Amino acid sequence: MSTPPSETPTPAPHRLSIPFPARTALLATLSATTGAFLGLAHGSTESGLRFRAENAHRLPNSQTGWYLYHKSKNYHVILGGVKEGFKMAGKLGLWSAVFVVMEEGVDRGRAAGGRGWRERVGRGTESGLDGEEERGVPRDFVSTVLAGLGTAGAFSAWNGFPLPTAVRLAKMGAKVGLVFGVLQDGVSWARGRRLGYVEFAKRHVFGASSVEDAREEKVAVAG
Repeated sequence: MSTPPSETPTPAPHRLSIPFPARTALLATLSATTGAFLGLAHGSTESGLRFRAENAHRLPNSQTGWYLYHKSKNYHVILGGVKEGFKMAGKLGLWSAVFVVMEEGVDRGRAAGGRGWRERVGRGTESGLDGEEERGVPRDFVSTVLAGLGTAGAFSAWNGFPLPTAVRLAKMGAKVGLVFGVLQDGVSWARGRRLGYVEFAKRHVFGASSVEDAREEKVAVAG
């Protein structure tokens, strides 16, 4: 006798409905592309200013000299922009990948901790947990904020920043993680995924019964 579809365990959905490897590659690629454009603009401007400063004492005094001056300047501008573009693309792509890896690691760590706690107190999935927590991996803005803090800390340690700078970066990482995490949760909620903290608020603040809602959904699907 086959198991009814409504009783089949549903795996926890991926963030933004994109698997972890593809999400890492996508975000790293987008960040690297953005970094390439930013680096190209910054590097070309800086190289142009540097060339003018280095040659301010020997400006040409003929038409041919000015032609060669501008030709050499354009070469330095393009070369400096390309170098800075590659450098910035590599940095942003790498640290974006680190962020996604940390986010996934925190998700899985929270899932393992939650399962251990439920087993210790003798609670299973029938305990009334809602959202993806009942299916394994909790994915919400909390993990994203922690990943932002972790990435900022790793970046500060890698570059040897002083404590005040590291604290500033940590605050920025937490803010970026909060915004990005809430946006992810909003997209997931709009697609019909249950969020653990939303269901918790419904159950304990507004008195809604998520278990009954789930049963009604199953009946509606079966009908």
